[in-house]
Amino acid sequence: MLHNSPIAVQENKQYNHQGYRYHLPELDLETLNEEFGQADAHTLVKWGYETFGEGLIMTTSFGIQAAVMLHLVTSIVPNIPVIWIDTGYLPAETYKFAEELTERLKLNLKVYQSPISPARMEAMYGRLWAEKDVDSLNRYDQIRKVEPMQRALKELRATSWLTGLRGDQTKHRQSLGRIGKQSGIYKILPILNWNARDIYQYLTAHDLPYHPFFDLGYTTVGDWHSSRPLTADDSDERDTRFHGLKQECGLHLPQTQAEAQSLDSSLL
Repeated sequence: MLHNSPIAVQENKQYNHQGYRYHLPELDLETLNEEFGQADAHTLVKWGYETFGEGLIMTTSFGIQAAVMLHLVTSIVPNIPVIWIDTGYLPAETYKFAEELTERLKLNLKVYQSPISPARMEAMYGRLWAEKDVDSLNRYDQIRKVEPMQRALKELRATSWLTGLRGDQTKHRQSLGRIGKQSGIYKILPILNWNARDIYQYLTAHDLPYHPFFDLGYTTVGDWHSSRPLTADDSDERDTRFHGLKQECGLHLPQTQAEAQSLDSSLL
């Protein structure tokens, strides 16, 4: 059941997203971003739960700073479904880090994977990540990340998605508002305006760990084959991912041309 915010909800309607139906509030994103543009992260998470109730989910990659969002959100919504897309190619340290945080924070973890195993994918398409061309990397991401994520949103009947994107990470993320829409559902970015110092202070205040690869010079970590430590030659931390050929894995990009056009016009 959804709890509607009187400030931004214009009407309720049924929305058909990838073969299932649910009630989705029609929100005025411009008004919401004016209201919550400078709100603290806790306030935005509370608003998300009050507005979307059980339709609110969050995602994690168990990356370098994953403990921040996981602690922040579960301190407010303890049993929120936490979607983790396991590509099957994560470093052993990531799987161990995930186990540690899951136990410590008592996460309601929902693990999703591609129906195509890594071995089968390699037999059919080759080692897509090793081709070092954007089309191959995009195909890899579609198989191992985007399809499982879309399936997770459908099966969990999500109406809103909390994610730890920050504006200082990529050019695309700089253009986002703290409340937006993607794949037919709303997207809430509580720490969009945070910087590295904010992250450090939160981790320290709550005695939370970084991913083990942080001590090895990694500023971001994904699959073992497409992540590396930051070097003096890198102009951006995202140069350490995807062979420096792209900045996004696809999970946080518009999934249709209409979404892309809406993003371009509204900067939300």
